[in-house]
Amino acid sequence: MYDEEQRPEQHGPLAGFTVGVTAARRADELGALLQRRGAAVLHAPALRIVQLADDSELLAATKQVIDEVPDVVVATTAIGFRGWIEAADGWGLGEDLLQRLRGIELLARGPKVKGAVRAAGLTEDWSPSSESMAEVLDRLLEEGVEGRRIAIQLHGEPLPGFVEALRAAGAEVLGVPVYRWMPPEDIGPVDRLLDATVSRGLDALTFTSAPAAASLLTRAEERGLLPELLAALNHDVLPACVGPVTALPLQARGVDTVQPERFRLGPLVQLLCQELPARARTLPIAGHRVEIRGHAVLVDGALRPVPPAGMSLLRALSRRPGWVVARAELLRALPGAGRDEHAVETAMARLRTSLGAPKLIQTVVKRGYRLALDPAADAKYSDL
Repeated sequence: MYDEEQRPEQHGPLAGFTVGVTAARRADELGALLQRRGAAVLHAPALRIVQLADDSELLAATKQVIDEVPDVVVATTAIGFRGWIEAADGWGLGEDLLQRLRGIELLARGPKVKGAVRAAGLTEDWSPSSESMAEVLDRLLEEGVEGRRIAIQLHGEPLPGFVEALRAAGAEVLGVPVYRWMPPEDIGPVDRLLDATVSRGLDALTFTSAPAAASLLTRAEERGLLPELLAALNHDVLPACVGPVTALPLQARGVDTVQPERFRLGPLVQLLCQELPARARTLPIAGHRVEIRGHAVLVDGALRPVPPAGMSLLRALSRRPGWVVARAELLRALPGAGRDEHAVETAMARLRTSLGAPKLIQTVVKRGYRLALDPAADAKYSDL
């Protein structure tokens, strides 16, 4: 009985949903967390990290920190801080750099950065609970920065507001560029992710860094797809960000996002486990409880995978549950079906087989099809 389905309660909370992953770093970890909970994952790194271990800018900045010791150093990312120490080691400057960092005020933006600082044998003087650069800036300005030299380990993109505010308050600011965000070498996966988003082939799109969000928006603009992308993210595809800083490029475009209370991958996945099932359409049909998800349906708690054409038909029927939907309208809902209404009959037959309960969908002769909504629910949906 269960060869084509999963038994009730044996599937994960994200079963039947497709989630897009834009991360460059820790994408495998995020994808595994999502798949473990049943999601299908579409991964396309929206950027790539270019290490600058051989870059003259980083070497010059490192020598300047050693020769003209700053009053404060701000470490902004774990990977960046580790990369800086490793690059200095490669140039034979590692011990000199660590010696300078031991004698000055060292600020770490968040727990992961603290871990990298301590792994280098150093101890941070302070770290914000919010992991926000704005809180770091507030602390520095409250301390007073006039006449002080502040070195900032940059995290792939400029920090103009941060740097300008410090300079306006009288600080001398030195940027330490450890790595940069760049567009991916192969843009194909990003384009496929964009196409899947605008066609509503995704149920959620995850972002773990502001540069990734900005990069995806830029690519959509280059392809003339930005209005379609924003419409999808505002209405049908759930944009989920690991934290408020990551969400800024999307918010600047008027996109509201969901974010976990703790800015980590695990809580981000748990948030999706709550949000996506809550957004699914659940209907009482022919004595069954039917929950319509992204690429599958739960029938009385059993997961039934459905082909894309069948999902298109089911969504069209569920917009007006219990009402007859004409074949011509269903044909328009089928992707690439052309003008032959026989395509509706073929897709409908496959949909009924996939659902495992043929009586869920009734054929109304010479008119079309309808969901066999339970009588008790008819009044609820009669005015839709």
